[in-house]
Amino acid sequence: MPEITIIKYNAGNVMSVMYALDRIGVSYQLTDKIEDIQSAEKIIFPGVGEASTAMKSLRDNGLDKVIPDLKQPFLGTCVGMQLLCKHSEEGDVNCLGVFDIPIVKFPKKEGFKIPQTGWNSISDFKSELLNGVRDGDYVYYNHSFYAPISAETVATTDYILPYSGMLQKDNFYACQFHSEISGDVGEQIFKNFVKL
Repeated sequence: MPEITIIKYNAGNVMSVMYALDRIGVSYQLTDKIEDIQSAEKIIFPGVGEASTAMKSLRDNGLDKVIPDLKQPFLGTCVGMQLLCKHSEEGDVNCLGVFDIPIVKFPKKEGFKIPQTGWNSISDFKSELLNGVRDGDYVYYNHSFYAPISAETVATTDYILPYSGMLQKDNFYACQFHSEISGDVGEQIFKNFVKL
């Protein structure tokens, strides 16, 4: 069985995730089959694009009912993280509800562009997924919506205001940044995820 199962749906930046896993020598499969996902050893849930469109794809495949009940280590990235939350202002859509947190749009602030696109630092770590990452290391972001700071926040980023760079609850881990293109830091996070 492959070490990692990547969920295939209509919002994945899948090739970047595959390249990242290739670089660290990890076997994987890409699938939207419910039985393969339920029996997977570990799961990555990538995402780019728009939340309501992505949720429609998950509902069409029945994955909206499957994902919240999974018990194996699960990593959502970017839109994948946002879809794990309760509701998104992007498209005004109810999401998967793993994290009881709303996804909201950045407020306008002079001197700041929305979306946030580029490198920013993460700090205040509270997750084994960040072992070997230094406080203040940089990761790559591209987003207009964010998860506020909450009890599930395990890394913080500041852009316009402090927000959740990473979330964790039970077996669910999530990065707002694109871990698959975040250089050495993203590679370390994937290595830590494989070791879970």
